[in-house]
Amino acid sequence: MNSDESFSPESTPERLRQSGNFESAGAVSNLSSQAEASTTGFSTASETVNDLEQRVADLRQQERALRQEISSLQAAYTTMLQKQIAEAQQAIGQVVQEGLAELEQRKQTLQLSVEQLERRQERIRNEMRTTFAGSSQDLAIRVQGFKDYLVGSLQDLAAAAEQLQLVPATTEPSRTPATSAASPIENPDVEETTPIPRFAEQSFQDQTKRIRRLLDQYRSTPDYYGPPWQLRRTFEPIHAERVSNWFFTQGGRGALRTMGSRLQNILIASAVISILRDLYGDRLRTLVLGNSPERLGEWRRGLQDCLGISRADFGSEEGIVLFEDPEPLSQRADRLLKQKQLPLIIVDETEEVIDIALLQFPLWLAFAPDPLNPMVY
Repeated sequence: MNSDESFSPESTPERLRQSGNFESAGAVSNLSSQAEASTTGFSTASETVNDLEQRVADLRQQERALRQEISSLQAAYTTMLQKQIAEAQQAIGQVVQEGLAELEQRKQTLQLSVEQLERRQERIRNEMRTTFAGSSQDLAIRVQGFKDYLVGSLQDLAAAAEQLQLVPATTEPSRTPATSAASPIENPDVEETTPIPRFAEQSFQDQTKRIRRLLDQYRSTPDYYGPPWQLRRTFEPIHAERVSNWFFTQGGRGALRTMGSRLQNILIASAVISILRDLYGDRLRTLVLGNSPERLGEWRRGLQDCLGISRADFGSEEGIVLFEDPEPLSQRADRLLKQKQLPLIIVDETEEVIDIALLQFPLWLAFAPDPLNPMVY
């Protein structure tokens, strides 16, 4: 470097000016850079805001879409729920209608059954009040042929037995007519120990009065706490009429039309047993014939209830014996007669055929079924 150039008073201000220009140019350059940086920052912030606004717009659009979807789902759910409710109501209504129809049908069936039972009850009551006086005409028509045959045969047999000469007449050739006439009443002990009831004959007036008195007593003043073997139940006129018919019309040997129930038949049989027990005491033995243990059980319970007796009074050596088969009953009745006892045979109405061997005994009571009103078991 030259000395002239190194220092000169005249060059100092120029140098200062150049130096100031240089500093101003640097400042301007710095400001320009800062301005560019600011412009760049503003541009970046603006872009960020635009992005945020776009995202917000997108989110709002998604929200609107979700709301629309939720609304459509709610509408679909409401529609489906209403449809299901309507179907359920329709199904319930159909079930209710079917149930009501079934109940109505059952009601009508029950009403018909009740009406039939009421008509049957009224018919039975009318028959009990009016159609049975003494011997039932309807029953007599049905069994007349069989009855005529049996009665005729038994009467012939009884007449032949009475006319039978057990002792030869040559043993006492000197017997007078008066003695011969008195012979039937000899040996009063045998007559007393082997009674042969003939209630329908006029010669038994004392027994007839006694029987009628007992029937009136059972009907008018029943004793519900009386001694054993005495009737303890209500006795209606229809019952007394049938018992009286059996004693005085049929002579203690015959069939009566059923009362429509086994309990009513047991009541009539109990009255017969009670009267015969009063007449003959412990010599009476009752033999009941039924074709099943269940029906014999009903007879046992019914007789216990009507006569005030216990299970101890039933048995082979007691007052009442129950049988399912007629053959052992007939054998038992034969033994009782040989033992000077009096068997009373009672036949349940379920016995369709009566063994002819039973008809030889002095006392038997059979209940005949009514074809118009069969019993229900």
